[in-house]
Amino acid sequence: MAKVPEMTKHRGFPAGLSGTQWQFTLRRANSKVTVLGQWRRHPTLDKTVGLADTAFVHSLWHYFGTEPFERGNLDGERLSRLFGREILPAERDFDPASYQALLKLNEPLARKNFPEAFVDVLDV
Repeated sequence: MAKVPEMTKHRGFPAGLSGTQWQFTLRRANSKVTVLGQWRRHPTLDKTVGLADTAFVHSLWHYFGTEPFERGNLDGERLSRLFGREILPAERDFDPASYQALLKLNEPLARKNFPEAFVDVLDV
């Protein structure tokens, strides 16, 4: 059995978008870490996809602000939808397959693409 890497749990970070299938955090580390990459955001009729992205940016902003943060138990698929745009590597030797990788919110672009994510209380 493969060794499971250590993973920081961001206590108090929302688990996902209530009433939908979209998760923001993982319960436990996996030996096969989802590699972060810049995923294309395709137009979809499912409005919950965009709501989940907005709610995730809102949560990142209120939990971390503009400070670098460890990937930890944040969902790799949700991060990849924003990676390379609203979420950037925060270290020179960035490892996209590490739970310890440091990331940061690209506030100017996130404010442009998800302006509603920066309100005090997000109604979804």
